[in-house]
Amino acid sequence: MGCDGGTIPKRHELVKGPKKVEKVDKDAELVAQWNYCTLSQEILRRPIVACELGRLYNKDAVIEFLLDKSSDKALVKAASHIKSIKNVTELKLSDNPAWEGDKGNTKGDKHDDLQRARFICPVVGLEMNGRHRFCFLRGCGCVFSERALKEIKAEVCHTCGAAFQEDDVIVLNGTKEDVERLKTRMEERRQKAKLGKKTKKPKATETASKSDVPEEPAGPSDVKTRKPGEPSLDSREKIGSSAPKSTGGSAENGLESGTLTLPGPGLPKRSIADSEESEAYKSLFTTHSSAKRSKEESAHWVTHTSYCF
Repeated sequence: MGCDGGTIPKRHELVKGPKKVEKVDKDAELVAQWNYCTLSQEILRRPIVACELGRLYNKDAVIEFLLDKSSDKALVKAASHIKSIKNVTELKLSDNPAWEGDKGNTKGDKHDDLQRARFICPVVGLEMNGRHRFCFLRGCGCVFSERALKEIKAEVCHTCGAAFQEDDVIVLNGTKEDVERLKTRMEERRQKAKLGKKTKKPKATETASKSDVPEEPAGPSDVKTRKPGEPSLDSREKIGSSAPKSTGGSAENGLESGTLTLPGPGLPKRSIADSEESEAYKSLFTTHSSAKRSKEESAHWVTHTSYCF
């Protein structure tokens, strides 16, 4: 039977079969991974950073994500493992001289080549469009193709010359297996960093406690060599302070005359000027050259008043 208007329906219009599974276009997926930020879904623009799992971000988008402390912030799975700006590395990318960008198709009358990439490998020259595996060094941030690292085996970066290890090589936009392997490396690295901080804390407290105890520097008189049996300056001061007050007159006379009598058996009088003490210590006595004045420098002690005239 026909429908209204005399049309005859076909079988696929009347019978509904199972829905076809929609397949993701590989070219579109590659363009999204290599040309757009994983966090903000905006076009990648310098400075470009990469996390420890090999995903590409705009640096300003990562900073905004870290500064957003609001309670209603939805944690994005692509950036949930980024706890600080130290968890990302700024990439050093090499521009592709054949890439024109949007300048060549301003009127819309030209074909956009999606396989043409903005950046290339500085060693081999392969374009970073997702068709070839690329990786970067976590220490310096230089980006190379995996083919370049395999063909030119070295323990030093090809551009900046920085040394690196196998664990420092991170694949960009790798497969699920690559992401799992990088995730285990990241967790081990962070666990080691936590253990290192815990071991450094007790050492820091020990050094701080030692620095709190003041060390008395040795005086200039103690540094000099003393004769055997001669007491030090500190011992002489202690002896002088412990002496009875009745000997105060003799001590004053000794200071004026430049000789010092130390109590105790077997200690004769000696002149301070002939001793090996410092000049600062000798200047305390009247026998020092600085205490002697000439007649011109000495005062006459004559006062003139108005009554004398």
